[in-house]
Amino acid sequence: MRRIQIFYSFLMAAALLVAGCATEEPTDDTDAAADTASMDINYTGDFSGPLGLQLWSIREYMQQDIPGTLAWVREQGFEEVELAGTYNLSPAQFRAQLDSAGLQATAMHAPFDRMRDSLNVVLDEAEALGVEYVGVAWIPHEEGQPFTVDMARETAARFNTWGQAATERGLKFFYHTHGYEFEPASDGEVPFDVLMEETDPEDVTYEMDVFWVSHPGVDAAALLRKYPNRWALMHIKDMKEGTPTGDYSGHAPAEAQVPVGSGQIDYAAVLAAAEEVGVRRYYVEDESPDPRGNIPTSVTWLESAKY
Repeated sequence: MRRIQIFYSFLMAAALLVAGCATEEPTDDTDAAADTASMDINYTGDFSGPLGLQLWSIREYMQQDIPGTLAWVREQGFEEVELAGTYNLSPAQFRAQLDSAGLQATAMHAPFDRMRDSLNVVLDEAEALGVEYVGVAWIPHEEGQPFTVDMARETAARFNTWGQAATERGLKFFYHTHGYEFEPASDGEVPFDVLMEETDPEDVTYEMDVFWVSHPGVDAAALLRKYPNRWALMHIKDMKEGTPTGDYSGHAPAEAQVPVGSGQIDYAAVLAAAEEVGVRRYYVEDESPDPRGNIPTSVTWLESAKY
């Protein structure tokens, strides 16, 4: 009798399971596709990217919660990022975090001193992270003192060495502008021109940070056209209306940075010139006090930018 009761209970459970399956709503693959599409950046204007995010923008959040912050990045529509460190993770561990979030690192910044002292280690890390571009964003020089033509000439020689090493590994080396390079010497010679003219175009390319070009008073669109085919990457961020220019310090208050399209930089002209000279990748970088509030606003503007 007990066996019959157990068998009867089994049949009842099975019947309930079948009934539950029969009444369950079928999975709609179109909903999943719609959810994925909702995370894409939808270009309706003249700008078409590819657009990534420089993770330095949200470094404080990355320090607290890497998986959650990377998920937020993907939710904004980004599929690629530029790195400025791996937050105490090995390159392999950090790449796994990116893979899990559906993101790809396409470029990375490394400290000047590490490039100088541990070049092959940095290039090993770049390969492990899967990036195409590896570069530096600051050339050490005494605070408050000008970055000189002689410094530029010495640095250009280093860049050629680093660039050749990167090229041999299938990578591309770049330098990111930061403002101090544009201060002219007493004879009018500009250190940035030396960096451009004394580096090998085959091995050394450049990333224009539009804010840090505009802050010293340089016309970003004109600079792009002055050195066509040398600009591979671009940092997109805007400057608050009324912010003084002519500053060669390479520093500015965080409040001077605002969402793209809301400041004093003529981004229509900059993006048109960037497309003309062949900039390959663009990254939103936001160093304002509210990056998570401003980044979506910048993306929205870029989606419909006209020029």
